[in-house]
Amino acid sequence: MKKVTLILALMITSITFAQDATETPTSTPLEISGSGDLYYKYDFSKNANIGTSFASDQNSLSLGMLDFALKKSYGKASFVGELSFGPRGAGQSIPDVAGQSFHIQNLYTTYAFTDKFSMTAGYMGTFIGYEVISPVANFHYSTSYLFTNGPFQNAGIKANYKISDKFGAMLGIFNDTWNNYQADPTKGLNAVGGQLSYASEGVSAYLNFMDGSVSGTIIDLTATFQLSEKFKLGLNVADWSNEGEVGYTGFALYPSVAVTDAFALGLRAEYFKSKEGADLYGIDADQSVTAFTLSANYKVGGFTFIPEFRLDSNSDEYFTDSDMAATKAASQATLAVVYGF
Repeated sequence: MKKVTLILALMITSITFAQDATETPTSTPLEISGSGDLYYKYDFSKNANIGTSFASDQNSLSLGMLDFALKKSYGKASFVGELSFGPRGAGQSIPDVAGQSFHIQNLYTTYAFTDKFSMTAGYMGTFIGYEVISPVANFHYSTSYLFTNGPFQNAGIKANYKISDKFGAMLGIFNDTWNNYQADPTKGLNAVGGQLSYASEGVSAYLNFMDGSVSGTIIDLTATFQLSEKFKLGLNVADWSNEGEVGYTGFALYPSVAVTDAFALGLRAEYFKSKEGADLYGIDADQSVTAFTLSANYKVGGFTFIPEFRLDSNSDEYFTDSDMAATKAASQATLAVVYGF
């Protein structure tokens, strides 16, 4: 593993010398994009019951995050940096650095050696899972148990290869744990991850895995099927295991229909089970939960208005009702406003 790390590091640090001196590199203008979001959420038990990564405040008009992303390319090299402020982008994103009011979502560089082969190094939004941190890219405002308990980001070095017009592959080495800028110096880059991808007209699928002595083993499948001009179906299936019977398994379906160009309806139907030794976020060890989230997306210019209703049912009396008595079910309603630029 040390030899592999050294070889990859040397390849990345030497990319500035790979450009043919006789060529005139092309430079693109600096691209700036981002988003801002806020929400109101009400749990019908009058308690904040459902464990979700974001939209956690009860009966409050609250902030999500203000996010800025920068992208620049020069010749065969490109750079991406993304910084976010606010609860969703700082304290509720991982890692939560004490006293820090912002969070680096992405900070990486890529070098394309050929049209088919490139390498990327840095701190990157994870390649695992269906949902992401940015609310602009998600149909639903609240997040799934699979997202909340999976990796948010990975730091490392990865190689990307375009096998054909439809198939691609990625293989990389990553920091020993998820969501950390720095690895344990005794462990270093001791996690191996990879991806096989397929994309054609109307279908995209990604088979992902990561394995490490600290991070454990996660296998994940995400797919999107554009079944008609208006109807789309998303899929996420994942299993994570670590020492001591820690881990989870689950799946989620994401059907959605575009009623008009500006209005769409979508459902997330999720089943999630924690393993015997895993007390996870929003669920205790050896429990299972089914969660149904119905959302609408209404788009006006760069704005997306997201009214949402969510019902979660646990196998045990995990939630509380309005009298603070234990109960198996919890429900909430949310109205979010997301602006993307």
